[in-house]
Amino acid sequence: MENWSVDQVCNWLRQRNLGELIPKFREEEVNGAALLALNDRMVQQLVKKIGHQAVLMDLINKYQQQKSGLESLTCRCETASPKFAEVISGKNLKSFFARYKTLQWTSSYALPDFPYDVKCILAEKKCPDHSMRIRIIEFLQADMTKYLEGSLYPNSQQYNIVVNALLQAYPFLDEDGNGFLLWKRALKDRFKYVRRPIEDDEQVLRNKCKFGHRRGQTRKSSFAENKPDDDQVQVEEEPVHLEGSAMDVHIKWLKREYMKTQRNWKEVDNRMNVTIEIRRKMISNKAPVKDILRLFPFLRCPYQLFREFQLLTHMDIYKKTVEILEIYSENILSLYVVRNNPINIMLQENLKRHTEEDILKYMKMTAACLLLPDVFGDDSSLFAAVNEEVKVVTPVLEVKNPFNVNSCEFALYVEREELAQLDDCTMALAALVAAFHVFDIPCPKRIHRTLNFLESLVFEVRSPASLPTQVKRGLEVPEYPSM
Repeated sequence: MENWSVDQVCNWLRQRNLGELIPKFREEEVNGAALLALNDRMVQQLVKKIGHQAVLMDLINKYQQQKSGLESLTCRCETASPKFAEVISGKNLKSFFARYKTLQWTSSYALPDFPYDVKCILAEKKCPDHSMRIRIIEFLQADMTKYLEGSLYPNSQQYNIVVNALLQAYPFLDEDGNGFLLWKRALKDRFKYVRRPIEDDEQVLRNKCKFGHRRGQTRKSSFAENKPDDDQVQVEEEPVHLEGSAMDVHIKWLKREYMKTQRNWKEVDNRMNVTIEIRRKMISNKAPVKDILRLFPFLRCPYQLFREFQLLTHMDIYKKTVEILEIYSENILSLYVVRNNPINIMLQENLKRHTEEDILKYMKMTAACLLLPDVFGDDSSLFAAVNEEVKVVTPVLEVKNPFNVNSCEFALYVEREELAQLDDCTMALAALVAAFHVFDIPCPKRIHRTLNFLESLVFEVRSPASLPTQVKRGLEVPEYPSM
């Protein structure tokens, strides 16, 4: 703090809700050294309000006490045995002092004196609403910054100490046993929020550079206004910041809304958009799909699964899948390699029973979809279980009675559990490809060529005008081989 500039002192005041003092501090050019040298008389000249005077002097006095405690420890270290001095010399000394300061937190940290309205809610043992949660987090963040001597980068243990102190004092805040993680996340997000607009603090700038943040860069997420029955989801980007407590509110709302028969789809889109950051973090940390679906059940809805894929890739996978099956179904069914396949034989038998053009087209597209792994020599059991039980943990389709217009069923399974019921083969194929991307699941080698072909068309890596070389060669095999 001694080496702080005037701007850094002003930021320090702002973080402690003393922003009214900034103009006077700038006028008097109060830097870090001057701040620590202030006495009662000087503070009275600088600050008009008695409350602000008391807060400012309390902060300065506590800093001086912590500083003198460290100096006393340094003195004891210097007079200790040579062996001890050798152990804590150089980098070890810096680490030792950091550990000592953390231990100070453990032994001396006490929750701040919350405002009267917050005290009333806590005294009544009522779970605070969203706005009250934010107020609690704001006071905890300001109090932690005081203990950190103005730093905005607590370590994990310090977060743990503060959250544990909060939950020990008010056990009812530990809702459903998940309170610790939720309050810790909210507190960390609050520090991020405070750091974001600061451009002149040396430590903030150093850490932003360290972690690849560029000046002027903002996090962006996507937002969709369209209803589920629209042909194409139009996405626009807007910056989003999510407090941990707000995330909890959104998740609870999504769970309740999922249980309703009449759903507010526009609000579902909004809240799924707002929570995408925490959802993607869970997925990147390899959280079980079951846990992700428990918090975000709308991923079981095909529309939301497709929408999530579009937010990640900017591609409309359902529209692309329709194009793929319409373009390639006839060619796939004419391949010699699938001529005697049970799926193709089943198709030919059912085609004889119908004359309606739409039904015939639907059947052919269904067969082409199910035959794709055989075209590429892949393991079809990793692609679809047709009239069989699902046995694999990776995303796979369960298909029952594929050519019976009245009783055919399509479902997507992940980790041997049903994720979504699907209307037809097109939606099923789109959901299968989307699931691998949305849940960040590695593609099994024995199905790699099939999915690689589909993804190359979805992402327009290749022109969708022709099949891969090995498939085109299959087209050249005569319908009846010469004897």
